[in-house]
Amino acid sequence: MSKVKKRFLIASISILSILIIVASAFFIYTAIYYHADNTAVNAYISAKPAIHNDKLSNALAVYSDEWKAGIVFYPGGKVEYTAYSPLMYALAERGYYCILVKMPLNLAIFKPNAANNFIGSNDIAHWYIAGHSLGGSMAAKCASSNAEKLDGLILLGAYSINDLSSTSLKALSIYGSEDMVLNKSKYDKNRSNLPTDFTEYVIEGGCHAYYGMYGAQKGDGTPAISNIEQIEMTADIIAEFIGL
Repeated sequence: MSKVKKRFLIASISILSILIIVASAFFIYTAIYYHADNTAVNAYISAKPAIHNDKLSNALAVYSDEWKAGIVFYPGGKVEYTAYSPLMYALAERGYYCILVKMPLNLAIFKPNAANNFIGSNDIAHWYIAGHSLGGSMAAKCASSNAEKLDGLILLGAYSINDLSSTSLKALSIYGSEDMVLNKSKYDKNRSNLPTDFTEYVIEGGCHAYYGMYGAQKGDGTPAISNIEQIEMTADIIAEFIGL
């Protein structure tokens, strides 16, 4: 074997090894995620027999017999999407048609424009896009290129890295006083990306994980309210914000 061929073979093996390591690391990263606490989720939704749900393609629709606006919701990064079913049920009770999106590998970054598959359905005139944590940032990204289709944006423990300041969107930002996962320095730095009249609400005693039901999240603070209390409070705040 010539020196050139030998060098080429060594380089090829090195590159292949690096690709295998990267792919393995990515597989391990995505394989570990927060699972929905199905016992808690089922207990919550079973107490709300007036709320219906339909399985859609990579989504779950949750609604009551009447609705006044639609909400497309993006789950937090590496969180099983069904963990947010209770929040969707709470919002449906308040008169909203909710679409909970299942993201590829539980990461909204892989499908930030997923809401386009649902906005405008069911003859609903008013649509909002919402999301938790990474899901909120990706919801904001979607809103930045689809502002004309939406009435507003709702962020839960999240911030927008896209500039929405010149849009006519209504914007709501909610975070818990005990949220230790949300990067507050980045949150403050990116405040200017939201419309100047955006609404901000701090849930006293709330934490980062309690918008869904998936247990405690690594690095989060200790909540002073229950999971159900935070979900109900969040639904009340959103309903007041939408105001229809």
